[in-house]
Amino acid sequence: MTIARIGFIGLGTMGGPMAANLLRKGFDLTVYDVVPAAVQRAVGQGARAASCPAEAARGADALITMLPDGPVVREALFGPDGAAAALERGALVIEMSTIAPSQSDALRRDLEAAGLRMLDAPVGRTPRHAEAGTLLVMAGGAEADVAEATPLFEAMADTIHHIGPAGHGIRLKVVNNCMAMVGMVMTAEVLTLAAKAGLDRDTAVRVMSGTAAGRGQLIMNYPNKVLAGDITPDFPLRMGLKDISLALQFGAEMASPLPLAAAARELFALAPAWGREGQDCTAMLLLMEDLARVGRAPSPE
Repeated sequence: MTIARIGFIGLGTMGGPMAANLLRKGFDLTVYDVVPAAVQRAVGQGARAASCPAEAARGADALITMLPDGPVVREALFGPDGAAAALERGALVIEMSTIAPSQSDALRRDLEAAGLRMLDAPVGRTPRHAEAGTLLVMAGGAEADVAEATPLFEAMADTIHHIGPAGHGIRLKVVNNCMAMVGMVMTAEVLTLAAKAGLDRDTAVRVMSGTAAGRGQLIMNYPNKVLAGDITPDFPLRMGLKDISLALQFGAEMASPLPLAAAARELFALAPAWGREGQDCTAMLLLMEDLARVGRAPSPE
């Protein structure tokens, strides 16, 4: 199927630029948002205005929702004047918001009961990427549905991943955002410690940007060690325990809070009890999987 007419609900910081890029690529859009100025901005770019979600959906081949949270998405689809009832059977709903996976699953079940198809296709990157049409899409759902939606994705993104079956797109988005937000706190934590220690911030940023700590373990150490099945110690967990203990002692001396470091130290301290103290620091993944009871083959000695 070819998607020609699109209903678009949610014209906020990300949704507005996404709709604008669809319009620039020649798609026929009817848009709705609770903020009239956002709708008028899209109208000025070539969209048609809708007075409610149902009107945005009427006659559309596909409906895109880009909204703040799960309850708002449900209201837009199934509330009074909801979009779902106005869509023709077989139409594709592309849910691009960041919501709870359980909420996404429930929406899919209800849409399928109404004879509609759904992709969970949240996006990554920033409003600047949304404006430039260079977002990253994480799509979960049937391969044929992803293929049908790909021309729309290509208007908004330069990186499109079919993550897997229904629900996998939103699950990966939540996992990714967890990593991002913990990283935000970690970065603030260490830059604060550097400042308390009297270090020049520009120098600290420049140096740490060239280390595995600054560039990201997922890019540098993890692929070469634990993810490759190698936990022979380049730097063992027992030394990681020593180093993070030194950092906590230093933080206490500097009166600089290190809450993430304190939590991490407790995990490093578990390594001897799990027989992992001599393994590479990236074996922290295996220790965490032990705690979470993730099923896998026995790790190499």
